[in-house]
Amino acid sequence: MKITTNNNFHLTYCSNIHPGESWLEVFANLEKYITELKSRLSPTEPFGIGLRLANVAAKELLQKNNLAQFQDWLTQQDLYVFTLNGFPYGGFHRQVVKDQVYAPDWSTQERVNYTLNLAQILATLLPEGLDGGISTLPLSYKPWWVKDQASSETVLKKSCLNIALVVVEMIRISEETGKILHIDLEPEPDGLIENTSEVIDFYQNWLLPISGNYLSEKLNIEQRLAETKLLEHVRICYDTCHFSVEYEQPNSVFTRLQSEGIKIGKIQISAAIQVKIPAEFEKRNLIVERLRPFAESTYLHQVIERRSDGTLHHYPDLITALPHLEQSLAEEWRTHFHVPIFIHDYQILQSTQDDIATVLHLLQTNNACSYLEIETYTWDVLPSEMKIDLLTSIQREYEWVLKELAAN
Repeated sequence: MKITTNNNFHLTYCSNIHPGESWLEVFANLEKYITELKSRLSPTEPFGIGLRLANVAAKELLQKNNLAQFQDWLTQQDLYVFTLNGFPYGGFHRQVVKDQVYAPDWSTQERVNYTLNLAQILATLLPEGLDGGISTLPLSYKPWWVKDQASSETVLKKSCLNIALVVVEMIRISEETGKILHIDLEPEPDGLIENTSEVIDFYQNWLLPISGNYLSEKLNIEQRLAETKLLEHVRICYDTCHFSVEYEQPNSVFTRLQSEGIKIGKIQISAAIQVKIPAEFEKRNLIVERLRPFAESTYLHQVIERRSDGTLHHYPDLITALPHLEQSLAEEWRTHFHVPIFIHDYQILQSTQDDIATVLHLLQTNNACSYLEIETYTWDVLPSEMKIDLLTSIQREYEWVLKELAAN
């Protein structure tokens, strides 16, 4: 939905919250939820969709006349697609996902082919006058490569060349249709790029020189122009949960990225769990008990603790972190678990909701990004006390965002 404030925003939610990998399953969810949400939230104005398509669904949508039929349905329902979630390649619900959400990574041809299919779909569906982003993984999963620098560098180089292949296609689409598409890399804890410093390092030392050289030779253009095109077509998906878990301040992130010419293609609105750790060890057992229901078996829930000297310590998953809490030197834990954005306090736990409010406030005066996508994909695995029926829960998240934007 389009929101007119100091800046014009397009607000949606990501359909990755709904189980279903085939196109028929995806479309059934859109019919069930999107049309009803539009009637509740935007009955007389166009309503945006943040569409998640697994590799299977993307292939099926491109078969026969499925895409044309979907486009007709969007027009009939007064709906539009302006962003795709191309992070999870395969199954994402009701199975063990964990680190396999990063596979296949950007060093593989499978990831290239999948993203090219998404680009073809988005180029067809994207309304005139809007650019379109495809959010994707932060190249790969860092623990797979961290112990082998040579392999890590190989993955980085291959990723840059594969991203360049997709950018070439996006440039062709732009020249033929006038529509600008971009890959939106999504930093997150334990991703191969996970924070602002690593994003900047990747652009400066890998993406711009390696991908730029490929584009320069492929398109017969100067290196500087190739790098300009890369900055246009390779952007960042700023997930508010992920940057909060990294203890990064939104204003600092925005400023540093903008100073390097790195654009934000999409803001994903999500909240992490945070909890202050008492100094008394005997009081920590209660925190462990409150966190235990979130240590579930489907997704990775990376934990970063901040110690009194400001240093950060990483745990790969909440389920492996909990046994260390009693003797931890931490003063605070933040956990990558997307909790409802309208909840600030839950028992003795809190969320990073304040960072979302800060981001929405900054966007009113900063033109960093106009695309907002609510992404609480964890409804199936949340404690029952934190949720009601799914449709109402999604509506409450929209209403919280709209209220925050109006207040700013």
